[in-house]
Amino acid sequence: MQIVIHARGLLLTPSLRDYIERRLRFAVDWANHHISTLSVHLVDVNGPRGGEDKCCQIRVAIPGANDIVIEDTQVDMFVAIDRAADRAGRTLARRMARQRQRLRDRERITDRPDGVADSPRQATTSDDG
Repeated sequence: MQIVIHARGLLLTPSLRDYIERRLRFAVDWANHHISTLSVHLVDVNGPRGGEDKCCQIRVAIPGANDIVIEDTQVDMFVAIDRAADRAGRTLARRMARQRQRLRDRERITDRPDGVADSPRQATTSDDG
């Protein structure tokens, strides 16, 4: 898993770079064999004027699937990084769970002799007679 960090309108210090890498590894390292690249874009939108303008965008590139893009804007850059990393980890976990479920469903279809999967919702009928 490769982590690429870009900054615009603010200074990317070595300590900030280390913080981002540690935070992302904590959030998504469990799936590092599924991820080709993690791109982080940090932007100070308003510059020195202040306000809620520190933006962190995380792009998770997964081979054979659409990228996951998470963006968060906060007053503090560290808070924006934390929130975006948490959301990226949760989104990645949901995507991996859906892919595993689709694979299981496909295997279940091919395992049946007639090629039709069991319906997840079986219709129940009651016999009043």
